[in-house]
This record gives sequence, C-alpha cells and structure tokens, in this order.
Amino acid sequence: MFLQQMINGITLGSTYALIALGYTLIFGVLNIVNMAHGEIFMFGAFIGLILATKFNMSIFSALLGAMAAGAVLGYLMERLALRPLRRRKVSELAPLISTIGVSIFLESLALRLFGPQAQSFPSIYAAQLFEVGGLKISAVQIIILVISFGLMVALRFWLAKTRLGKSIRATAENIETANLLGVDTQKVIVLTVMLASALGGGAGVLVGLAFNAIEPTMGITMGFKGLAVLILGGLGNITGAMVGGLLLGIAEIFSVAYGVSSYRDAVAFGFIILLLFLRPQGIFGSKEQQGGR
Repeated sequence: MFLQQMINGITLGSTYALIALGYTLIFGVLNIVNMAHGEIFMFGAFIGLILATKFNMSIFSALLGAMAAGAVLGYLMERLALRPLRRRKVSELAPLISTIGVSIFLESLALRLFGPQAQSFPSIYAAQLFEVGGLKISAVQIIILVISFGLMVALRFWLAKTRLGKSIRATAENIETANLLGVDTQKVIVLTVMLASALGGGAGVLVGLAFNAIEPTMGITMGFKGLAVLILGGLGNITGAMVGGLLLGIAEIFSVAYGVSSYRDAVAFGFIILLLFLRPQGIFGSKEQQGGR
C-alpha cells in the first residue's frame, strides 16, 4: 500500500516538477514570476488533446505538438508583453502585471475556442495495467514517469554541458557580465521563455492524462501549485523545482490515501508552509541566492 501510494505520488509530483521548471527558468533569467505560465500549460493540454483525438496522433506526437505550441505562445508573450517593458526599463512590477494580463487573455481565448466543459483524452492508456511485485502501474503512469524524468534529465544535461545551456546559466547569474563576455542575452532570454513554455505545454498533456480532465480554468490551480513548488524548492533553483514538485505530489497522494481527500490541497500546502517555516529560502535556496542554479 505504501509503495503503491509512493508511485502514485511520484507520478503526480513529476508533472508538478515540470510546471515548476518553467517558472524557475524564467525567474532565474528575467527575475520575474510568469503568471501566464498556467494558461500556457492549459493551452498545451488542449493542443495535445486535439492532436490525439481529431488527428489520431500518438500521445508522443501530441506531446511534441503541445510543446511546440507552448514554445510559440512563449515567443509571442516575450515579444509582445515582456520585451517592450524591458527596453523601457520600467518597474519590476510591470512585467508581472503584463503576464497577468496575458493569462486573462489566454483563459478567455480558451473559453471561446474550446468551450467551458471539461474534456478528456481517450482512456486506452488508463485501461492498461501492469503488475510488478504486487504493485499496479498503469500505462498512463509509465508514460508520465518516463517522459517527465526524461525531460528533467535532458534539461539538466543541456544546461550543464551545452554552449546555449551555459549561456542561460551565465545570463541568470548576471546579465550585464554575460553581455560583456559576448553572450547574446536577448537571444538567451527568448530561448529561455520558449523553453519554459514548451515544458509547460508538455506538462499540460501529462496532467491531462493523469487527471483525464481538461478545462480552460485548469491553468489557475496548476499555476498556483507550480508557484508553490518554485518557492518550496528555492527561487530559481532547478534541482529545487524537481524535488519540490515530487514532495508536493507525494503529500497530495498520501493526504487522499489516509482519508482527507477533500482537504488534499490544504494538507499539501500546509506541508509546504511548515517546510518554509523551517527553511524560508526553500529547500535548495540560500539567503544570498539571486537566481538561476
């Protein structure tokens, strides 16, 4: 029973970690909280659903399509809502308010395009169950775990070993110094926002598979959970986002398993508040941390 709930919690938590990684990347480079990330996540879920149901694509092709759609939305947001403000060197609150406006626009657009009713992916994957040592694992859980951890490992490797990844880290550390070292910080910012949004779009498909319910307002709840994980793990900390997401998922699943399902969010967020009392800077954060690792 315990191991079964752990697997369920890790499966759910891995999707939260992907959402939080999008917040973390943007915060690390731009030092802003992207309040539209939840709605980009929601659009990714709907794009994946349309590709899977209307065009009969495999779930992996639908996932790639959702990530591409998220990247496009991220580019448009950076180009239209963030870059003009950055050039004018306005208050730090201005980009935050701008992304709130983008989130409201995207939610209204989704209601117009997809309707208010909840929709779901085909149940073909949920019906397939595998037993491993007494544990029951569905095909959906295997897909979510493989894709989530695959994306997280690939991101860690890319940031650590590739030239563009190192440029992102340098820009997150200090944008002025990165400019002096010849890094095209404008290109890095665009790439970071697109990458973060692509992760959000992919997470939307995985959450849609996990919960089997997609609706235009889902971005609000998941967005807040992503923000909670961002703070729990440590602002701008990649490892913290991964671990924080897993902890939140496990806390939610165990709260349901032990009879407090109606309070699952309250229990999970209460757990986060308790941890932050003990370590206000987050699990992997430091008091001096400015962003990005």
